[in-house]
Amino acid sequence: MTYGTINSMKTKPGRRDEVVAILLSGAEGLRAAGCHLYVVGTAADDDVTVWVSEVWESREHHAASLQLPETQEAISAAMPMLAGEFTSQEVRVQGGVGV
Repeated sequence: MTYGTINSMKTKPGRRDEVVAILLSGAEGLRAAGCHLYVVGTAADDDVTVWVSEVWESREHHAASLQLPETQEAISAAMPMLAGEFTSQEVRVQGGVGV
C-alpha cells in the first residue's frame, strides 16, 4: 500500500453533484481492484470543484482499475459534465487513519 493520488477536477456549472454521484456509484467495487481508500469531497463555498483522494495497493492496481468496464462507463458519463480543468498529484503513502 504505497501509491496514492490526490486529484481535483472542475465541473461545468450546476453539474458538480451529478459528477459526485457518478464517482461514488462504483466505489463499492474498488476494494476488489486493490483500492484501500477512495474519498470524494466538495466544499460548501465552491460549486464546481470535486476532490478525489485515493490509496491503492500499487500504481499498477490503479492503472488496471482505469481499464475496468465500469470505470470506463463512469468516465464516459462524467466527461461531458467536466470543464476540462484537472490537477493530479501522485503521493507515496506514509500512513494515517484508514490506511
